Amino acid sequence: MGKDVIVACDFASAEATYAFLDRFTGKKPFVKIGMELFYAEGPSIVRGIKERGHRIFLDLKLHDIPNTVKKAMAVLSSLDVDITNLHAAGTVSMMEAALEGLTRPDGTRPLLIAVTQLTSTDQAAMENDLWIREPIDQVVMHYAENAKKAGLDGVVCSPLEAEKVHTVCGAGFLTVTPGVRFADGDIGDQKRVMTPAAAKKIGSDYIVVGRPVTQAADPVAAYERCVHDFVD
Repeated sequence: MGKDVIVACDFASAEATYAFLDRFTGKKPFVKIGMELFYAEGPSIVRGIKERGHRIFLDLKLHDIPNTVKKAMAVLSSLDVDITNLHAAGTVSMMEAALEGLTRPDGTRPLLIAVTQLTSTDQAAMENDLWIREPIDQVVMHYAENAKKAGLDGVVCSPLEAEKVHTVCGAGFLTVTPGVRFADGDIGDQKRVMTPAAAKKIGSDYIVVGRPVTQAADPVAAYERCVHDFVD
């Protein structure tokens, strides 16, 4: 997989999602299915979007005891998604169990990546709410190293940390970066953000873009702007 823009389809229904995707005539953007849409529609929305020819990042951020996550990943492996994820904070053992559960009998599996710290979390929230006192970039690097140790393919991190993750874990270790906003756009509830062009410059492999595309007056034009700035 090369660099690409992943569109976060954070809609409450299949109807709204398909209406949005229908606007992309002749295009098949890589899409993210998150908790809102998956919990509303279940596995059928994954199958439906896959049948339309889209690549899918299933963003459910699993985090539980290793055995539970292993069994859940075994279920998700049948959905034929391209990428799925979990929380790195669940420990190396949980990530190893997840990888085992996600791997099909024939040895194939989706890419598995680990969430380091959410892009809505800043240093103050990490210290005051989570009682993690180390600098946030050091925490992200430690979680990334744990994910690599567990055999995962990469991490979800802020674009601000992507370059350092590649330095620590290698150029082939994927960085999937949400928190991407246009310079002239609203950052919403995100704290650690970057433009698509800047994310390209520092080496993000994939950017995840939601509201700047889905809530744009012209979503197709906004998507094409992201692709131009990040991929082309």
